[in-house]
Amino acid sequence: MQLLIYVLIYPFLWLISKLPFQLIYLLSDLVYVLVYNLFAYRKKVVMDNLKLAFPDYSKSEHEAIAKKFYKHLCDMIFESIKSISMSKAEVEKRFKFENLSVFSDLERKNKSAIIILGHYGNWEWIFILQTFINHKGYGVYKQLKNKYFDRLVKRIRAKYDTYLITTKETVHVLNKVTAKGELTVSGFISDQSPKKDKAFHWQEFMGVEVPVYTGAEMLAKRLDHAVVYARISKLKRGYYKCQFELITDEPKSIPNYEITDHFLKLLEEQIREEPAYYLWTHKRWKHRKT
Repeated sequence: MQLLIYVLIYPFLWLISKLPFQLIYLLSDLVYVLVYNLFAYRKKVVMDNLKLAFPDYSKSEHEAIAKKFYKHLCDMIFESIKSISMSKAEVEKRFKFENLSVFSDLERKNKSAIIILGHYGNWEWIFILQTFINHKGYGVYKQLKNKYFDRLVKRIRAKYDTYLITTKETVHVLNKVTAKGELTVSGFISDQSPKKDKAFHWQEFMGVEVPVYTGAEMLAKRLDHAVVYARISKLKRGYYKCQFELITDEPKSIPNYEITDHFLKLLEEQIREEPAYYLWTHKRWKHRKT
């Protein structure tokens, strides 16, 4: 059944990926009408999240953010599909990096790094980073249930020598390559909501106390990897920039949870500057202290 679904769907995705961006965004506009107005996909989740995060905003302000968010969400879905056949030059044109010197400085120190980021902007195109730095790139992800689509995602990332590892593989793989002395950079999207019974740390995020993942911080301490924040901003439709900020290159010297708390603070600042580009359909606040 998984193969059948893949065989039926993949040709359409491939054909869409071959369309010019003008048509890609025309399709995105059409899908937005369906997703927001007709199907109201997770609209209640989005509005509830916005009310929690911005309690002082009016209903009309919440709705304005939601509309802009859904337009961005549809864009990002089609941008991800476009990645199937995008050339390296096209990705580099649309996704720019700033402060890459962070990695050259770490290389001189013979230091690996963990990149920590949130569901903001277009995090899908950050895989092109591997073509600009000498560290070997790994992306930590949740394995897809359909093994054929899972292989597709891995193949897209591997075009630029970035390798995906599942959350279950992360510790083993990074332990192994670190022991070999290889310089690596691994990406963690760390704003998900952990299961309540597995929460080791709670912290305020957008004014609400929630459980937070600390895996990236703890792994950085264990392997003595630097921690770098990736700030992805949307410049205009289809164009992004990613600024890197070193949080620490001495993680073992930082008290537990301070790295995670600092990451949340940086992400929150970014969300408050432009709320529409955060992933509001994600149930980030489903576990919270009231």
